Amino acid sequence: MLELLGDGVRTAFWWIMDHLLIINILLSVLIIFFQRKNPTTVWAWLLVLYCVPVLGFGLYLLLGQNFRKERMFKMKEIEGEVKYAIRRQEESIYRRRLRLRDPDQERFRSLILYNLNEGEAVLTDNNDVQIFTDGKEKFRALIDEMEHARKYIHLQYYIIKNDELWQKIEEVLLRKARQGVEIRVLFDSMGCRTMHNRDWERLEDAGIEVAEFFPAVLGKLQLRVNYRNHRKIAVIDGRVGFVGGFNIGREYLGRDKKFGYWRDTHICIEGASVTSLAVRFVLDWNYAASENLFLKDYLFEIPEYQKNGREPMQIISSGPDSRSKVIRNNYLRLIHLAKKNVYIQTPYFIPDEDILEALKIAAKSGIDVRIMIPCKPDHPFVYWATYSYLGDMIAAGAKCYTYDNGFLHSKCMCVDGLVTCMGTANMDIRSFALNFEVNAVIYSAKTTRCLEDAFEKDIEKSTLVTRKMYRGRGMIIRIKEQFCRLFSPVL
Repeated sequence: MLELLGDGVRTAFWWIMDHLLIINILLSVLIIFFQRKNPTTVWAWLLVLYCVPVLGFGLYLLLGQNFRKERMFKMKEIEGEVKYAIRRQEESIYRRRLRLRDPDQERFRSLILYNLNEGEAVLTDNNDVQIFTDGKEKFRALIDEMEHARKYIHLQYYIIKNDELWQKIEEVLLRKARQGVEIRVLFDSMGCRTMHNRDWERLEDAGIEVAEFFPAVLGKLQLRVNYRNHRKIAVIDGRVGFVGGFNIGREYLGRDKKFGYWRDTHICIEGASVTSLAVRFVLDWNYAASENLFLKDYLFEIPEYQKNGREPMQIISSGPDSRSKVIRNNYLRLIHLAKKNVYIQTPYFIPDEDILEALKIAAKSGIDVRIMIPCKPDHPFVYWATYSYLGDMIAAGAKCYTYDNGFLHSKCMCVDGLVTCMGTANMDIRSFALNFEVNAVIYSAKTTRCLEDAFEKDIEKSTLVTRKMYRGRGMIIRIKEQFCRLFSPVL
């Protein structure tokens, strides 16, 4: 093989091979001393580096760069108004003037304050929440709301595939654009890599604005595998908003033979929290499109709400640009505050050490901890690491299930029948620190019990993984688990 290469290339190759140890040491120093990372993550990257010399550092440049030092998004245009609302609510909490309708919610006051302080998430209590666990129902509702749009439609999805579902949505978008409705579509370059330029140009030719998050270079070459925008947000006229786990593609309707029925969780919000979703979309749009939509006041006008809902809620988001891991910390705090039960549905269960220990302590303390994952992998490495951590929870006394009725993609935690944290964030390190995510924290017994009921119905279509069953897994599975768990901090 080397004979086919030029003299210069051969010389460089043998020089690298002769100095491989020195090169690895220098690259290790770079990872350890010049990038501030969690020690577990550092050791995982060093393992990659020494198992796959030189190429391992290439993977580090592709997957392991830390963007947290530099704030990617700015809120200067609305910072004054947001800060005023936050400080006002903080004062109410400190002076105990903020009254929650349900006295059982009082113990979550500290979480509300944390989200205000760290996530700039204002609590609103006049929301109506509609839950979707089926893709057909969710997209039927989304399309119906788009049909009634009068001012604007904002869509943001991690994955969009040009199949029958997108074609139906596109048909509505083109028709509403002809009616004078402002339409913006924000997509992630990695998640939408199967789309072609002509698909977006068709929208732009109709007057629809399109923006790409972290674009690929040289066509389809992705230099940032991490730091993807994993959010799924739809806002229509500032009146209704959608957030949750469903992307746009036929598999989310259960039409993919590989996955079968697709079980997910999404909500439609009508109420003041829609404005928080609208702001989240605009922040992402401003970065991707290099535009300042905060100058368009009408995008943030609060319409009259028809349903008079009473669901208290905070919209929280996190990502590599965040000061702290807000969504991850919400999960952790909710586990600590649980007194009766913790229900978790997630396609990927790769918790960090703190969350794993908190869940184990809860299970060993008599709290009913239940965790449900899919019965089949969409990412094999991640799945087997997930199954490994599931074994820890089974040993601690948690009830762990594999969902057998297709693929489980829901990202939802319910605590004590009182509070729900759901949205786009998985229970894994990638969602905690590497991707841009958005969740809704809903302080409502009504909504939480509905989601717990859905969980319990899913149990009927699931397999309880007992200690005996887990101990009886084959040697091949054990090897897969241990190998994938080693690399779990970088998966």
